[in-house]
Amino acid sequence: MSSAYWKQPVSDQARAVHERAVSAETLATQVRAEIARTEPDLRAWVDLSDGLLGDARREDSTPGRRPLQGISLGVKDLIDVRGLPTRAGSTVTPTAPAPVDAACVRRFRELGALIQGKTVTTEFGYFSPGPTRNPHALDHTPGGSSSGSAAAVGAGVIPVALGTQTAGSLSRPASYCGAAGMVLAHGSTSLAGVTGLSESLDSLGLLTRSIADLHYVYNAFTGRAPLTAGRAPVGTALMWGGSDLHPIDPAMAELLRLLPGLLARIGIATRDLEWDDHAHTLADDHLTVMSYEAAHTLDELVELHGGALSPQLRALVSDGRAVAPESHRAALIRRDRSRDLLAETLGEHRIIVGPAAPGPAPHGLGATGSPVLSRPWQLLGCPVVVVPGARSGEGLPLGIALIGLPGHEANLFAVASALEAELQALPAPA
Repeated sequence: MSSAYWKQPVSDQARAVHERAVSAETLATQVRAEIARTEPDLRAWVDLSDGLLGDARREDSTPGRRPLQGISLGVKDLIDVRGLPTRAGSTVTPTAPAPVDAACVRRFRELGALIQGKTVTTEFGYFSPGPTRNPHALDHTPGGSSSGSAAAVGAGVIPVALGTQTAGSLSRPASYCGAAGMVLAHGSTSLAGVTGLSESLDSLGLLTRSIADLHYVYNAFTGRAPLTAGRAPVGTALMWGGSDLHPIDPAMAELLRLLPGLLARIGIATRDLEWDDHAHTLADDHLTVMSYEAAHTLDELVELHGGALSPQLRALVSDGRAVAPESHRAALIRRDRSRDLLAETLGEHRIIVGPAAPGPAPHGLGATGSPVLSRPWQLLGCPVVVVPGARSGEGLPLGIALIGLPGHEANLFAVASALEAELQALPAPA
């Protein structure tokens, strides 16, 4: 039986390790073997931990029960892991290993997780793609910037991975790779030890194989109690079709058409979100804030290594240098007003439901797809859960985004689990 434990839900794996049905060392070894088997196709990893088996043996010998005991974790290469370099998808960053873990990695170790290694990111979390390929179609993008984390989880190679999001860096690859994903509310957890672009936007993200795993891992990471059984706290879902920020692929458009009926089946009423003007303003303001803050974050790096950096990153910094401080402040003032309005709109018992990406993963590996549908919600600092399960006619994953208010994450999970089951039960499109 132990040969199958690494494929099981996270809670079952951790329980099996605690009850000595399987060792953390065995689980870690099996996951490492799966990484080796799939890596020639996926190209999801940039570095693997040499200390994995030692860490696993220590976990096996440590008394007590931990919620992520023996669970393998992939870490996006913007996040420091003790003993491994943080290259941030770039050739100009130091090759020396990080001396200490990022705060989020330290927390996962405390919970019993084992770090398999570092996963591929686009350069500094922006648009220049790495080598990673989509596990469901190797000639399609996995999205970015959390490319390797999403591909490894979407392929079933690893149960949990860390990512980050500044625009659409986690929600888009989760959607493209068929992973369950969560963008944590901005400011809700420490980003110490995380290479960022924009302090007003950067957020941590989680990727797992299922919503059940995502909820379990999120509760463990945050220390929150699981939802109690009973009626979902959500009464109404406000349906968002993308506000014409980007053309919606026909496969996603058809899924959006079906969503009200699927939500009705799980007891959720629906009505349209009338927020198009706000969405457009927020998307524009997101670009203003991101470019202005990225220019300040990366200015010295561009001066020192400009020619070695990608054209996309140099263009971002150039655009940011042209943004006046007054324009940046005005964008943040509008954001704050929109936050207040969103709080009034959602109240205690509503969430927003819409596309996590414009459609399935685009063909080709030279770009990572558009993040524009995530921009409004990222500027507002909203928690977002990406629900997998749906597929296009070609078999490519389609993710649905559930968007809520900080502090109301339970609302998202209350809907996500039931919606995932409905999406998985949909007949294959013709």
